[in-house]
Amino acid sequence: MFDRKIPPMLAYSAAEPFDSRDHIFEIKWDGTRCILFLRHGEVCLQNRRLLDITHRYPELVRRLPEAVRAEEAILDGELVVLRSGRPHFPSLQQREHVSDPFKAELLAKELPATYMVFDILLLDGQDCTRRPLLERKEILQRVVTESDSVLQSRFVEERGRTFYEGVVREGFEGMMAKRKDSPYLIGKRSRHWLKVKPREVATCHIVGYTEGEGERRSSFGALVLATREGGRWIFRGKVGTGFKGEDLKRLKALLSPLRIESPPFEEIPPVKGVRWVEPLYRCEVLFQEETREGRFRAPVFRRLLS
Repeated sequence: MFDRKIPPMLAYSAAEPFDSRDHIFEIKWDGTRCILFLRHGEVCLQNRRLLDITHRYPELVRRLPEAVRAEEAILDGELVVLRSGRPHFPSLQQREHVSDPFKAELLAKELPATYMVFDILLLDGQDCTRRPLLERKEILQRVVTESDSVLQSRFVEERGRTFYEGVVREGFEGMMAKRKDSPYLIGKRSRHWLKVKPREVATCHIVGYTEGEGERRSSFGALVLATREGGRWIFRGKVGTGFKGEDLKRLKALLSPLRIESPPFEEIPPVKGVRWVEPLYRCEVLFQEETREGRFRAPVFRRLLS
């Protein structure tokens, strides 16, 4: 495993929190996903895009070897910058955009990062990915010593709804629900793991769609959205998830006859591969928050409105 990039295991979204004896529940940390490679005292940090980000976190390079009692280990976790015990994403973004070693050292003192570890893939030559999740959690308990630089992501069992309410109330991003018996599936998105986030609801006009690829070649890739507020149009971005099979076919049939040559309003920015349509249909979309530009973050299609 040390000789290749390792894409992390990914989760599907769940519409709402739930209780389950088959799952554990832990905080969804708002940071940078990070695979940690430790080999004979040397550390390498790899992000979700398979890029080496070791140079951005010199304090972790120095401290993580002491925190993991192993000659060789591969861990999965989230890099965060904590303020009052909660992740502060703007501070983490400052760490993420640094390439100069001198500046990285300054930021390491001003905005120290913490590695929130929640899984283990390999320990001293032994592949742990096929072991059930609870067993991997027990291994982490034995080999990881917590400090300001590394913490283990705590979890509860069964009571997902109550845990979720507390997580949201305390201002965290959301909750992860993971099956106790789940293996670690490298590079795969699996329903063994589910993420639950608080979401807002918006009614949007469909102003276009992008061409589909692969399994969606006969339908579309994403809907292009806008809202009408105060007599003006506001571009909201694209939504490409949440659709059922019947949604894809129905929407393509409804939208194709409405094709127009240019955007339906002037304020809309360029969108690659878009097919513009008259904004006659509306849909309901769930989203996490708005960006500074007014786009919806992590949008999910909910339903077509009549």
